Parts: sequence; C-alpha cells; structure tokens
Amino acid sequence: MTVRLVRALALIIGIGAALALLPPSARADGIEVRAARLEPSAEGWVLAADFGLTLPARLEEAVNRGVMLHFVVEFELIRPRWYWFDESVASATLAYRLSYHALTRQYRLALSGIAQSFPELADALGVMSRVRGWRVLEPDQARPGAQYEAQVRLRLDTAQLPKPFQVNALTNREWTLSSEWKRFRFNPETTKSAP
Repeated sequence: MTVRLVRALALIIGIGAALALLPPSARADGIEVRAARLEPSAEGWVLAADFGLTLPARLEEAVNRGVMLHFVVEFELIRPRWYWFDESVASATLAYRLSYHALTRQYRLALSGIAQSFPELADALGVMSRVRGWRVLEPDQARPGAQYEAQVRLRLDTAQLPKPFQVNALTNREWTLSSEWKRFRFNPETTKSAP
C-alpha cells in the first residue's frame, strides 16, 4: 500500500472513532416516533404518542433569538383494500408554537390558544414530545371487524417560518426537521393497537 492510502485509512478510522465517542445527543438531532397507539375513550378514539425530539443547534439559536417555531403532529387512518386504492378514513393535525421571550427568560409552548411557560427549552420539548388524549376518531368512524393502518409523525412546519428562514429551509438540512411516519395496525374491536 502506498503512504497516501495508509494516511487516508488512518484519517477515516480516526474520524469514525471520534464520532463514536460523541454523546448521543450531539449526533442525534432530529425527531423520531418512539411509540404510538390508539386508545378508546367515551368520545371515540384518542392518540397516545411519544416522540424523541432534539433541536439542531441552528434551530435552538433561532428560538433563542425570537424566531417562533411551528410544529405539527399529523395523524392518518387508512383502510387497506386489495381491489382498489386504500380508503382514507380520517386525518387530523395538532399544531404547536414554540417561542422564547427574552424579557421573562421563559420558553413558551402554545397549543390551541393555550400557552404554557417553561424555564428551560428541554422542558418545553418534553411536553411537546408526549401527546396524550388527542381525539382523532369519532366512535362511528372505525367499523368493528375491519383492519386499519394508522400512521403518525411530528415535523417542523417550515411554511410558517419567516420568509428568510424559509429560504434556509430549502437549502439547509438543519431547517427541515421531520420524523418518519410511524405506522401501526389498528383493530377497533380490541382496546389496544400495536406499539
């Protein structure tokens, strides 16, 4: 082997070892869906979902400088059909607004006109990462005996960003924050759905 090849291999191994030693939070900026399920309630079916949410440094800096971030939880229920296209049974969205107020030094998380303040960003992200009791289905929307596919995700709504930041979102991956769709089966006869 040539000296250049040996040096290149040593450099690659060194970079890999350095990345392996970084703490997970330093490498895992983004959103992941950890668990999702539908639970029965008196008014229909409610979604319980847990997300892993870590803001990239640029988004955290933007919030700290007064830029409001809009996050959306999206839910869809589909009935698969072998003879035709799948039937869309229901869809729903839940919108969060995350901001920072320099005067009070508080992070503010708003949902449906109700706002809550937090001293730390991690506390606000923790509340947003745990969705409970969100009614997504009326009692008569899902037929007993039918098999459904449900899916949920959390994403940063870049269309709600100020115009200069929307341009950044088109060109910079740190500004396009979204989880993959978490899919799970749902059978209305049972009181549980797959984790």
